Amino acid sequence: MTASEQVLDSPEGWVAEHIRRYVETDGAEGHEWRPGVWTLLLTTRGRRSGKLRRTALIYGRDGDAYLVVGSQGGAPEHPAWYLNLLAEPEVQVQVGAEKFTARARLATPEEKPRMWRTMSAIWPAYDGYQTRTDREIPVVVLERV
Repeated sequence: MTASEQVLDSPEGWVAEHIRRYVETDGAEGHEWRPGVWTLLLTTRGRRSGKLRRTALIYGRDGDAYLVVGSQGGAPEHPAWYLNLLAEPEVQVQVGAEKFTARARLATPEEKPRMWRTMSAIWPAYDGYQTRTDREIPVVVLERV
């Protein structure tokens, strides 16, 4: 990922607006999305297009790592950002004003129950999303490079 490459924001209108405010204010607006619910910006490389794609996601922490959930509201398919990082696990992350490169990986079967509890404590709707879909909703661990 080079600094000169154009980054395409989520096509979802409210998410794109959230990202715009987050970027313009260096995280002063948008980092805390709702009281006690914090978001980061995740930039992945499109697995088919090769273009940089950015979205905003609720996050939790596990030690030094950041956790995000590929829920897509319980939709039957995985979100595009998740499929992108499976193809290219090196991603860019912005947490508040801080920007860094991270490597994304799936939570291991041993880690996932604990990490899922961390994330569902932040956003209880994740439990409902899992009941809506037959796919296993992934927990992704973002580790600073």
